[in-house]
Amino acid sequence: MAETFRRVTVSFYQYAKITAPQAFRDSLYISLSTLSVFGRIYVANEGINAQISVPEHHFEAFRDALYAVPFLNGIRLNVAVDDNGKSFWVLKIKVRDKIVADGIQDPTFDMANRGKYLNAAEFNAMTEDPGTVIIDMRNHYEYEVGHFDRALEVPSATFREQLPMAVDMMWDNKDKNIIMYCTGGIRCEKASAYMLHAGFKNVYHLEGGIIEYSNKAREQGLPNKFKGKNFVFDDRMGERISDDIIAQCHQCGAPCDTHINCANEGCHLLFIQCEACAEKYNKCCSQECTDILALPEEEQATLRKGIDKGLMHFNKRRRKQS
Repeated sequence: MAETFRRVTVSFYQYAKITAPQAFRDSLYISLSTLSVFGRIYVANEGINAQISVPEHHFEAFRDALYAVPFLNGIRLNVAVDDNGKSFWVLKIKVRDKIVADGIQDPTFDMANRGKYLNAAEFNAMTEDPGTVIIDMRNHYEYEVGHFDRALEVPSATFREQLPMAVDMMWDNKDKNIIMYCTGGIRCEKASAYMLHAGFKNVYHLEGGIIEYSNKAREQGLPNKFKGKNFVFDDRMGERISDDIIAQCHQCGAPCDTHINCANEGCHLLFIQCEACAEKYNKCCSQECTDILALPEEEQATLRKGIDKGLMHFNKRRRKQS
């Protein structure tokens, strides 16, 4: 039965020491299930990372339940900027080694030593200085559809690759003010700690990431320096921050910033497709996939056997990357 109430998409994270992540996960699952919360949450010894969909009429109860956990009391909740209420459909809470896969093996690395927070107004003010370096700590396909003015791309598909790349890229600028940002703050906060660990001094990160920045800029009447769409890892695949369309359809080159997954389940490539190409290729990434999609389902299933799609996404440098 279709829901008759509105949902609110929310994200939050917290770096904290969780000594028994499995027990914490089980308790949290019971609590959130009772409130009909959907979403994807990762729990680890280093903290929690959550993207969820909360029934609007349960929002206060959800917040109270969250704040009842000592290390989550008063935590910032990033409410989606452009929300159609269709972000998640089930609740999944998983225990992982890290809440952000970073590849860091150095036991002396300490998240307690992180960069300084910048709110929206402070971010705007600091970026007025042409000597300030702005680094986007998101994947290349996120950067492609939207980013801040003058932001540098760290051209990689994974955060673990980006951390050492960012150090190498910025070494000649190590004495400048460096601002790092990401979607909701979790990646750039860890990246700022990694940069300090590597010997940088003047490192900052945008509090609450693009989501919090956009909300505060709108509330406070600040100039919005983010252009385009903010890619999000849920069924929406993006939230509109500005009217600028800075990307192109990967098939015909027309202005477009709509991500979809190839309709051929044996491919499932993440790519940008305009409406005209969606109609021409039946929401597939290529004529080959369009032809496969036209086959009987039994034949498609046979062709899919043994295929390991991994993380498939369009890359300007390589057609497909896993």
